[in-house]
Amino acid sequence: MSTATGIPDGARVQARWLDRDQQHVWRTYLLGSSRLAERLDTDLRTHGIDLGEYEILVVLEETPGRRVRMSDLAEAVHQSRSRLTHTIARMEKRNLVVRTMCPSDRRGVWAELTDAGFELLKKAAPSHVACVRRHFVEAMSAEDFAALGRAFQAVLDVEETRD
Repeated sequence: MSTATGIPDGARVQARWLDRDQQHVWRTYLLGSSRLAERLDTDLRTHGIDLGEYEILVVLEETPGRRVRMSDLAEAVHQSRSRLTHTIARMEKRNLVVRTMCPSDRRGVWAELTDAGFELLKKAAPSHVACVRRHFVEAMSAEDFAALGRAFQAVLDVEETRD
């Protein structure tokens, strides 16, 4: 019998478990990232958009011509094509974006930022950036912030492999 859990040996799922410190960091990351997303989303909802919609507006605004192929936009904002299609449809009803056909590929569809979408982005951006600063950038030391950047670059650099 395991003395730490009181569960008989062999009755637990077998895995290469995280040690106590690793488990603490992992769970802190999960809770912290969830709370940060909630805070950012709450702030943006005062402008009538959510965090996912804001990301779409930013990607479109940063792109020459303020339009992006839907497939490329889905990748840029880390959404499935299906989810992005629904989000763009909602945003289109509010005249924040329009969908147009790609002239060079009749199967391709672009999402394009409208003037109304750009105006909303201009209004929402100052409070959003202040919220990011308050709840993320300034919540830690400059050294911790730099370390976090290095840590997440390492996460991004890990190649996905199948066991």
